[in-house]
Amino acid sequence: MKIAILLGGDSPERDVSLDTGRAVARALRDLGHQLLPLDPAHGAEPLPEDLSAWGHGPRPLPPEPGAQGGRYHGALFAALEACRLDGVEVIFNALHGGLGEDGTIQGYLDLVGIPYTGSGMLASALAMDKALAKQIIEREGVRAPRDITVRPHERVDPRKLFNELRPPLDLPVVVKPSNQGSTVGLRLVERIDQLTEAFREAERFGGPVMIEQYIPGRELTAAILEDRALPIVEIIPEAGLYDYESKYTDGKSRYITEPDLSPEVVAEIQDLSLRTFQALGCYGYARVDVRLDPGQVPYVLEINTLPGMTAHSLVPKAAGAAGIDFQELIERIIALALKKQSP
Repeated sequence: MKIAILLGGDSPERDVSLDTGRAVARALRDLGHQLLPLDPAHGAEPLPEDLSAWGHGPRPLPPEPGAQGGRYHGALFAALEACRLDGVEVIFNALHGGLGEDGTIQGYLDLVGIPYTGSGMLASALAMDKALAKQIIEREGVRAPRDITVRPHERVDPRKLFNELRPPLDLPVVVKPSNQGSTVGLRLVERIDQLTEAFREAERFGGPVMIEQYIPGRELTAAILEDRALPIVEIIPEAGLYDYESKYTDGKSRYITEPDLSPEVVAEIQDLSLRTFQALGCYGYARVDVRLDPGQVPYVLEINTLPGMTAHSLVPKAAGAAGIDFQELIERIIALALKKQSP
């Protein structure tokens, strides 16, 4: 089968996407597929055969401040047109964040009729906006931490906003961009004098900023594959907070694929995760991040519609715990993409 892989891009998660793309490419080559690897940040020119050379060319120009993609649009759509003209049968979307995950690519591919992995346009857009996604899942009875979200056009003093909020949020809180993944821009604020700096850092990414009640306890994740919640994985970060460095640096976090949880708690986390997936209309596969407080009460933090597939990634770990090896996982994701496109 002729399969295109989209990886890299121009989002802050570019390097993670390159790692995901390499891992997926190795699996698909071993399975005998014909590949067209494309980095949309550089247009329609296929990447070289040597996987180790991917990402070593010139880095893409960053988006213009506040722009949705900026200079990137032309190169992105050139890459997608190359897929259409080259007879690609399905696209494995290994992009993370930005236009690769926010529904933009998904909408274009829906129009031209090329099957692709992961969720569709609307679900991708909803899930990328953490604040909006939280409103939707809470209406379906899914428990999530309290928060306040500030949109880009709302000029506020974050400390004044925090102090006047009723009912109040208690310190510590988590401050993060509402439209980024991989904990990009996330800060834990334990003192009120740290709030403004954390808010301004999150604001740099051009979208809404979320101030969210920090839930003490355990960091857990539940992967969804088709209509099934896979075994839960517990993350134990060395630094205490599961931030970007903890996610992608060797030795910064430990992962437990059989965490010490009661069957009742496991069932509740899997149920909340599957309900989150369904409430947003997600498809194929995703990962739901959860905090379990000291009273054994789980809270859904967010859903990632294009989770990583690197050596550190949680979906492959959860699949492995369910007896699904990496190659089989990739084959299943491809099969789901083709199934979604079938009449």
